[in-house]
Amino acid sequence: MRMRKKPNLIPRVERCAGLLEREPERLRGRWLQEFPGFSQLHLELGCGKGRFTVGMAEANPGVLFAAVERVLDAMVVAMERAKEAELGNVRFLDFDAAGCENIFAPGEVDRIYINFPDPWRKSRQFKRRLTAPSFLKIYETILKPEGEVWFKTDNRPLFDWSLEQFTAQGWELSEVTNDLHAGDETGCMTDYEAKFREQGVPINRLVARKRR
Repeated sequence: MRMRKKPNLIPRVERCAGLLEREPERLRGRWLQEFPGFSQLHLELGCGKGRFTVGMAEANPGVLFAAVERVLDAMVVAMERAKEAELGNVRFLDFDAAGCENIFAPGEVDRIYINFPDPWRKSRQFKRRLTAPSFLKIYETILKPEGEVWFKTDNRPLFDWSLEQFTAQGWELSEVTNDLHAGDETGCMTDYEAKFREQGVPINRLVARKRR
């Protein structure tokens, strides 16, 4: 479903302009040097309205978060949330995930989050999935040795397919579950995830570690 156009979108973005990286290519290979005081760099692909982003940034003040979102109507909400929380460890970016290698140097990223991406259900669209082999190769390049991908989705066919792709590419898998919220532990959730949990929709999750 198409997101409703936000009123006063551009002025709202400009009020949060200090959190937006308009030329992220200039930071390639220099993220932690340009933002000193952080021990790790985490990348979130598709941050949406930023509930997960803000929660993780608050819980990990020593980590620099690069939050990517192509839908400006969603990103402005995420930026406003981060600004309201007075977070200094989040930067927002607008670019296609296929261009990650233009933004991050080899071995620069410690962890990648992929939460509830578009499943691209038609078989001929598989290359667009963020867990397709071409994307996994990009992640393997920009991640540090032993770097991780944290992946969550409510779509079981996408999850099962993604498991096959990670395994075929030689990633080490852990914390694989088809019902993340079966217990009382919730952790940081996205807006979608919180809604799904209330509805009793099971959430699939895995952690994939980069091969040596």
